[in-house]
Amino acid sequence: MELEFKNLSKKEYDVTLIAPISLKLKPGIFNTILGPTLSGKTTLLRLMAGLDKPTSGEIWHKNINVTNIPVQKRNVAMVYQQFINYPSMTVFENIASPLRVKRIPENEIKLRVQKVAELLKISPLLKRRPSELSGGQQQRTAIARALTKEAELVLLDEPLANLDYKLREELREELPRLFEETGATVVYTTTEPAEALLLGGYSATLHEGRITQFGPTQSVYKDPKSLIAAKTFSDPPLNTVKVEKKSEGIYLDGGVHWKTTKYLKVPNGDYILGFRAHHLKLSLTKADDLKLSGKVLVTELSGSESFVHLQSNENNWVVHAHGIYNFQQDEKIEMYLSLSNCYIFDAEGIRVYDE
Repeated sequence: MELEFKNLSKKEYDVTLIAPISLKLKPGIFNTILGPTLSGKTTLLRLMAGLDKPTSGEIWHKNINVTNIPVQKRNVAMVYQQFINYPSMTVFENIASPLRVKRIPENEIKLRVQKVAELLKISPLLKRRPSELSGGQQQRTAIARALTKEAELVLLDEPLANLDYKLREELREELPRLFEETGATVVYTTTEPAEALLLGGYSATLHEGRITQFGPTQSVYKDPKSLIAAKTFSDPPLNTVKVEKKSEGIYLDGGVHWKTTKYLKVPNGDYILGFRAHHLKLSLTKADDLKLSGKVLVTELSGSESFVHLQSNENNWVVHAHGIYNFQQDEKIEMYLSLSNCYIFDAEGIRVYDE
C-alpha cells in the first residue's frame, strides 16, 4: 500500500524545514528525492521513519495514520550516507540482527542472510568484521541488513555518496531491481540529477523544503514546470538568459534577435530562457539554430567530453560537448542554440508553453 503525506510540515525555532507537502508514493517503484544539500531531504526521511514528529499534517501508510507511531513500532529500514554497522559483530550477524530481534527461526535466518549476501556479492565476507571491510563492502552490508529485514518502508539517504565510482555505478543498476522484488515502498535521496535518471521510477525535486515537482523521473527531467525544478534537475547548472518577447520574435540581452514562429500566443513581455549545457552546440546542427558568441573562461576535460565555461554578454554559461576542445582563456567562440531545446519561464519562474 502507498505512503501518503497530508499537508506534512516541519518547523524548528520558526524556521521552516519542510513546507506543507501532500504526496503519494507507491510501493514497488523507486521514489527519488532530488535536491541540493540542505534542501530538506534528510529531514523528510526522518519524518517518514518516525524519528521526528511533524509540526503539522499526517503520514499514512497502508491506510493507517502512522504520524504518532514511534519508529520502534514501524516496519522501517534506513540506510545512511555514512554506513552504520555493529563493529563487534561479523557481517553475518550484522545482516541477521533485525531478524533476531523478530525472533525468526535460526534456519530461516541463515537462508535469508545467504540469499541477500549473494545478491550483493558479499557471501565470502560473512565471517569478517566491519573493520576488515572496505567502505564499499561496509555499505553493501548495511544495504543487505535493510533488505533482509523485509521492511515495508525502505529509506536510503544518499547511500552511495561515499563509494568509489565503479561501485556506485554497479549499485545504481542493482538497487531498483533488488528493492522492486521486495514490494516495499522505497525512498532514495540524492543531490545528483544523473543518479536520479539512472535509478528511474518517480522523482520529486526538493528546494528549501518544498516539493517543486513530482512524477515519472524522465517526465520531470524533460518537462520541468518551473525554473526551480529545471535548475534542480540540471548538472551542469541550467544556463539562463533574460529575453523579451515581441510580436516579431524573441530578443536576447545584447540585442540578438530570434525570428521564430514559436510562442506566438505568448503575451509580449520579459521572460527567462533556460537551456541545458548539452543543448548549447559548438557547431551548426539545424538551419534555424541561433548563433551566439562568448568568451571562454575555462575548459574542463573529462574523458572524451569537454565542459566549456564561458561568458556571453553578462551571462555565464556552460557548454557540454562531446570531444576534446582545448580552448584558451579569453578565446572568443561561436555556439548554436535551437529554441526547441529551450524552456521559457515568466517573471515568477513558472514555465510558459507554446499553446
